Amino acid sequence: MNRTTKIIGGILAGLVFVFLVWEFSNVIFYLIVAVILSLIGKPLVKRINALRIGRFKIPNGISAFLTLITILIVIGVLLRIFVPLVTRQAAVISNIDLDSLSQSIQEPLKDFETFLHDYGILSQYETINQIIEIQLKSILNLTSFSNALGSMVGLTGTIFIAVFSILFLTFFFLKDAFILDELINNLTPVKYENEVAHILKQSKRLLGRYFIGLLIEITSMITILTIGLSVFGVENAILIGFFGGLMNIIPYLGPLIGAVIGLTLAISTILSSGMYSDIVSITLIIFFVFSGAKLIDDFILQPLIYANSVKAHPVEIFLVILIAGTMSGIAGMILAIPIYTVLRIIAKEFLSQLSLVQKLTKNI
Repeated sequence: MNRTTKIIGGILAGLVFVFLVWEFSNVIFYLIVAVILSLIGKPLVKRINALRIGRFKIPNGISAFLTLITILIVIGVLLRIFVPLVTRQAAVISNIDLDSLSQSIQEPLKDFETFLHDYGILSQYETINQIIEIQLKSILNLTSFSNALGSMVGLTGTIFIAVFSILFLTFFFLKDAFILDELINNLTPVKYENEVAHILKQSKRLLGRYFIGLLIEITSMITILTIGLSVFGVENAILIGFFGGLMNIIPYLGPLIGAVIGLTLAISTILSSGMYSDIVSITLIIFFVFSGAKLIDDFILQPLIYANSVKAHPVEIFLVILIAGTMSGIAGMILAIPIYTVLRIIAKEFLSQLSLVQKLTKNI
C-alpha cells in the first residue's frame, strides 16, 4: 500500500507540475530566455571579475550590470542596422506597380484559371479575381481592423512586460550565478543533493557551450549568406542574409524557412523595379547560395556545435529533433537539444546501471 501511495503521489505531483508549467507558460518562457542570456554572458562576467584596478576588485553586481549593458548594446546595434533595412524593404513593397504586375500575369493567371475550371476546382462561374476580392474584403472589414488594433495594444503591453522581466531576471542570474541552484537544492530531498548539484553543474557547462556555439553558427551563416548574395549582386543581401542566418535557430527546417523569406524579399524588390524577367535568375541564385551555405552548415558548423558542445552523435540529435518537432512543432525543434541534453545528464546520474543510458551518455 505504501508503494502504491508513493506511485500515485508521484503521478499527481507530475500532473500538478505539468499544469503549473502550462498555466504559467509565459513566466517559464521569461525564465528560459533569461537563463540562456545568462549562460551566454557568464564568460564575460568572469573576465570582468578577473580585472583588477590596483587593489580594487570589481564587484559581481557591477560585472553583471556591464555584461547586461553589453548584451543590450549588441542587440541595439543589430536593430540599428536592420530596422532601416526592413523599413526600406517595406517602402519597396509599397512601390510595386500593381497595374503593371496585373497586366504581366494576366495571361498566366487566365491559363491557371482555365486549369482550375477544367478539373472542377473552381465552378464555371467563379474566377480567381472574385475569390481574391472576397478574401480581401473579409480581411479589411471594420471588425477585423478593430480586433487587430486591440491586439496591437495588448501586444505592446505584453512585449514591455516580457522585456522588463527578462532583463530583470537576467541581471540577477548573472549577478548571483547560484540563485537557481539554491532554489532547486531547497526543493531537493537531502539524500539526492549531491546528484542534483552534479546535474546542475554539468547542465550549465554543456548548455553554455551549446548556446555560445549556436550563436557562432547563426553569425557564421549570416556572414556566409550575405557575402554569397552580395557577390552575385542581389539587392538587400544583408537583410536576406540576416533572416536566412537567424532562422538557423530552428534545426534542419530553419534554412528552408530562411530561403523562402529571402526569396520573398528578393522577388518583392524585383516586382517593385518592374524587372519581371529577372525573377528566374534571382530565384536560382538564392537557391544555390542557400544550398551552398546549408552544406557548410551541415558538414562543418553543426557537427562542431552539436557533437562537441552537447556530446551527442549527429544521428542521435537528428532523431531527437524529429521526434520533438512531431510532438510540439517548431517550438519543440528549438528546445529539443537543450532538453535532451539535460535529460541525458539526469539519466546518467540516476540510471547509469542501464546499458542504453551508458551508451547514450558515455561522452558526458
